[in-house]
Amino acid sequence: MRSNPFAMLIGCDANSEPVATQIPLLTEERDGELFLLGHVQRKTDHHLVLEQNPSVLAVFTGPHTYISASWYTNPQTASTWNYVSVHAKGELRFLPDEELLNILSRTTAYFENNRHSPALVEKMPEEYVSKMMKAIVGFEIKVTGLDNVFKLSQNRNEESFTRIIDELEKQDEQAQSIAQMMRRKQKDLFDNTQKPLG
Repeated sequence: MRSNPFAMLIGCDANSEPVATQIPLLTEERDGELFLLGHVQRKTDHHLVLEQNPSVLAVFTGPHTYISASWYTNPQTASTWNYVSVHAKGELRFLPDEELLNILSRTTAYFENNRHSPALVEKMPEEYVSKMMKAIVGFEIKVTGLDNVFKLSQNRNEESFTRIIDELEKQDEQAQSIAQMMRRKQKDLFDNTQKPLG
C-alpha cells in the first residue's frame, strides 16, 4: 500500500450505483488501527455518493503481468494474469478544513520527498492554498477489513513455475517484479510433500 499509494476508491450510492475514483492515499496507524487519508474534489459524483454511503473499498494494485500457457509443462490450458493487490474496506469520514490542510501538507511532502521543493504546500501562497481548499474535501477511512489478493501461479507444478519465472525475467519491469515475488514463494510452495497440480 505504501509502495503503490495510487489507489482505486470505490463507493456505492443509495440506489446501489457504483462510483470510483483514482487518488493517492496515505496510510497511518493509530492505536493499532489502520487509516487511509486523502482528498477528493467537492460536489462531484464520488463526493456526493460518499456523503450518502460511507462504506468504501480502496484497491491498491501492485505489479501485474500476462502469463502465457506456452510456458507450462502442459500448454493446452488457459493463459492467465499474475498480480498482487490489497483490498481495504472501511468507513469514510469527511474532515474539517484544518485537517484537510494537514493532509495536503503531508501528501505533497511525501511525494515531493524533498524538503526544499517549491511545490510543498507550506511554500505556496496562502491565498492560493485557501482557494484550492474550497474546491476539495479531505477524508479519512478507518480500515475495517484488509485482504491481500494475489495470483502468482501457485496452482502450477514446480517445472511450470520455474519456466514462468525464467520467461518473466526476460521481460519488462512489472514482469520482473512478479518473477521476484514468485522466487520468494517458490521454496514455501515446493519444499513439502504436497505439490501443486497442473
